[in-house]
Amino acid sequence: MIRLGAVAGVLVCLGLVACGDDGGGGGGGGGGGKELTIYSSLPLQGPARTQAVATVNGAKLALEQAGGKVGDFKVTYKSLDDSTAQAGGWEPGATSANARKAASDDSTIGYIGEFNSGATAVSLPILNESGVPQVSPGNTAVGITSDDPGAEPGEPDKYYPSGERTYVRVLPKDTYQGAALVALAKQEGCSSAYVLNDKEVYGAGLARNVELSAKDQGLDVKGNDGIDKSAANYRSLGQKIARTGAGCMIYCGITANNAVQIFKDMAVALPKAPLLGPEGVGETGFFDPKEGGLPPDVAKRTRITIPGVAPEEYPPAGKQFLKDYEAKYGEKNPDRYAVYGYESMSVLLDAIKRAGADGGDRAAVVKELLGTKDREGVFGKYSFDENGDITLTPYGVYKIEDGALVFDRSVNPEG
Repeated sequence: MIRLGAVAGVLVCLGLVACGDDGGGGGGGGGGGKELTIYSSLPLQGPARTQAVATVNGAKLALEQAGGKVGDFKVTYKSLDDSTAQAGGWEPGATSANARKAASDDSTIGYIGEFNSGATAVSLPILNESGVPQVSPGNTAVGITSDDPGAEPGEPDKYYPSGERTYVRVLPKDTYQGAALVALAKQEGCSSAYVLNDKEVYGAGLARNVELSAKDQGLDVKGNDGIDKSAANYRSLGQKIARTGAGCMIYCGITANNAVQIFKDMAVALPKAPLLGPEGVGETGFFDPKEGGLPPDVAKRTRITIPGVAPEEYPPAGKQFLKDYEAKYGEKNPDRYAVYGYESMSVLLDAIKRAGADGGDRAAVVKELLGTKDREGVFGKYSFDENGDITLTPYGVYKIEDGALVFDRSVNPEG
């Protein structure tokens, strides 16, 4: 069994993140200069801190292996925090400030972020207006890239004020995750489910995708409620759900929106029901009790869907990454976001390389980034479609053991 979400060496990693903040970059790179800057914007505080640090470390490793340059271009990496201690996760003001900083830096040639889809809804229009190539290591909300079922009115056009696409992501959109959650519910023996969502761009959109897929797969959805993330508890909501006779609970949202309390209260209200969640709760702050995560009795009934295959199924490039990451950071089984951070930086560097002499020009790099085809990435061969969506769509099911995520089995997102 492969364990993910390793926390060894986190304090050392945080030190590395701080070092990334101090890196300097020359001017003019975004306009064709020889010194370029790639920023990242990730929640370095709150329940996703470990995953954000892993993302940063993966990105730093990819740039280091490239020698800090692409052709004649010197590339500097700067890590920014889109979270605040008060918010306990990403925060709109911090996110927009990061995007404005990157957009106004003439040397900026790329932006890795955001971790949360709701945060990208804030940063993407700012970056798009300045033509900054953006790669997300964590977004899955449908509406960020398309108006497919699950999107809100006005999406995705409102995120692209320039009228041109500048964004790609290395995780599949929630069309597939919704289907994976429904397929998982049926595998767990549920003929019906109750859906809860955190009302953010990601959670609300995913919940709609779950409902749509449930119709196709024959799962009876008893309800879909948006939760109050500031509630002290959800006991009355749990009693309401219990009265519907729902066979399982599906949560659509992120850890920071009181997910731990939701799962604890649902476990009491639904003593025999499987408790299911998406990659939005695949964070240390959710599954590790030492970090405020689920207690063991609730964790044993919880299953989480996460995009991608288990590390043991990685192609040669992925296996080499794991060796290199362990050699650099001392973690044999790094959090999966280390892989997403590494691939996000790698695909940006590759786009700069393919742009050749125009590698310092944002428009040229965007064109190459969106034109990525049959790339041999660390988690498999992939392309980006015209919307910036990755073509890889496998999902894994993870259980929680001893405060760590453990790969259990694959699930078919096509139902």
